Amino acid sequence: MIHDTWQAFFDTTCTLEPEGQGVLSGTTFAAKEAFDVKGFVTSGGNPDWYRTHSKASETARAITQLVQAGSRLVGKTHTDELMYGLNGENVHYGTPVNPKAPDRIPGGSSSGSASAVAGKLVDFAIGTDTGGSVRIPASYTGIYGFRPTIGRISLEGVIPLSQTFDTVGCLARDPSLLENVSSVLLDHYKIPSGHSFSRVVVASDAISRVDQELVPEVEAKIAHIASSFLTVQHEVIAEPGLETWSQAFRIIQGYDIWQNFGTWITETKPHFGPGFHERFYWTRTITREERDKWAHKQKEWREELWSRLRQDTLIVLPTAPGVAPLKNTPLNILNPFRDRVLQLTCIAGLGGLPQVSMPLLTIQGIPFGISVIAGPGMDEELLAWVRNWVIGEGIEC
Repeated sequence: MIHDTWQAFFDTTCTLEPEGQGVLSGTTFAAKEAFDVKGFVTSGGNPDWYRTHSKASETARAITQLVQAGSRLVGKTHTDELMYGLNGENVHYGTPVNPKAPDRIPGGSSSGSASAVAGKLVDFAIGTDTGGSVRIPASYTGIYGFRPTIGRISLEGVIPLSQTFDTVGCLARDPSLLENVSSVLLDHYKIPSGHSFSRVVVASDAISRVDQELVPEVEAKIAHIASSFLTVQHEVIAEPGLETWSQAFRIIQGYDIWQNFGTWITETKPHFGPGFHERFYWTRTITREERDKWAHKQKEWREELWSRLRQDTLIVLPTAPGVAPLKNTPLNILNPFRDRVLQLTCIAGLGGLPQVSMPLLTIQGIPFGISVIAGPGMDEELLAWVRNWVIGEGIEC
């Protein structure tokens, strides 16, 4: 049984041996406590959900794919309550330690998965990413995090949060392993074409959301990345404003959440921790008309994003607006920061686009991620670009 140094795991008895040989033979992984494993109850990070649900009759497809490719599941990891958080703090089960900054939060909602990878308890982990739940923990804990194009990785056997935006993502310390894991999980996987991204868009509006004292280092790192492209353009990504984009994301996501959990919440009256109670009950106020209005806007913005990215372009941006906040930061400080986080993560979310967060900066000893976003379906090319760029830079993993 694994020695859980970083309090990352919900259940270390939930294990599966490899069922085959493949690119992941000899590796170990953890799965967020949102994925079903046959014979175990999936808690979703909330004791009342655990109490009112039965053991899973099947194992999540993503987990099955990984063990068939030779990896061994060593346990299930902590999550924010019902995956509806970006901080990683759970009042019921505790907060996983951020191995790179133990006095700071690990980020969520795939908090335990990130902690287990960053703390070298496993080789890689899987989580879910709806509004940033893989990308943000990756940034805060100094590892690589991948969110795929919407629909490219199976959600079968995963507790749904928002069917409009949910994805299964991966976390690893090494971009080559991240690529191998993704090659197993991506539906209709294709060998990267060798097609080279020749153009990069520096997201100026995203950089403007970064904590002011961090901007010089963030701009310098992004400029260094951009220097490897033939064409560099500085552009505003969200013409209506990232505040407007994130508001659209929140409304569409919130409507989905109440459709998924509303009946259970009304009947069970579960105990939620601070912040979660308010957010879950806010979702029931969202009307179908309000949701449809923003969904129409989302379609317009997505089509415009896709046309800008084409097959030859990456967007480069900071993953988060700052380093991981300190543990136990009051909600009146944490919530406005969370709003800025969502303004950055909603770009790939609304666009249904693949994004990789790379651990390229350490600011006063604290990790900070830089991200690249590619066009829809360009997951394989994006992951190959990240691997090649990291190797070319001589970055140690």
